[in-house]
Amino acid sequence: MLELPDDLRGAFKEPLGPVFTDPATLLAADGAGRPLVAVGDVVTAHLLDAGRRPDVAVIDGHTEREPVAADVAATLPEPDVTVANPPATLSRELLDALVTALADAPAVVGVDGEEDLATLPAVLATPLGGAVVYGQPGEGMVLVPVTDASRATARDLLSRMDGDVDAALDVVE
Repeated sequence: MLELPDDLRGAFKEPLGPVFTDPATLLAADGAGRPLVAVGDVVTAHLLDAGRRPDVAVIDGHTEREPVAADVAATLPEPDVTVANPPATLSRELLDALVTALADAPAVVGVDGEEDLATLPAVLATPLGGAVVYGQPGEGMVLVPVTDASRATARDLLSRMDGDVDAALDVVE
């Protein structure tokens, strides 16, 4: 449905919110509302270790393009659904699964491929007052409170991707 163009890759280097290294501190932070959506295996494992099951988790069995460590994999719940989503894309299947998971929470979406870009549709699909947490490689966990401003940023980034942007927005907004 959507593909990340090479010239947009740099826009994803800046975190969309504050970065935390401690999950308990993140969970206590202003903006860590409900529902809470976790994008990434390590982020999901950290939240679970801190005693907070995400309302929705999107996992792919990898971190930084490598399989997650066995201890991380052992803490993760089994996916309720698994969808195909090739690297550097957002498939219709992933978008549909994310919206369904939010409606049926708690839920775990497994991704065959890569879940890295799922943060953008997660911010758009999560109700105002909720939060999305994703991993920032080498830095920690990024907390994105779902506000009108964070939605505008996510919408702008998503709209700059190649593909059927209008159809993607119809699914998640």
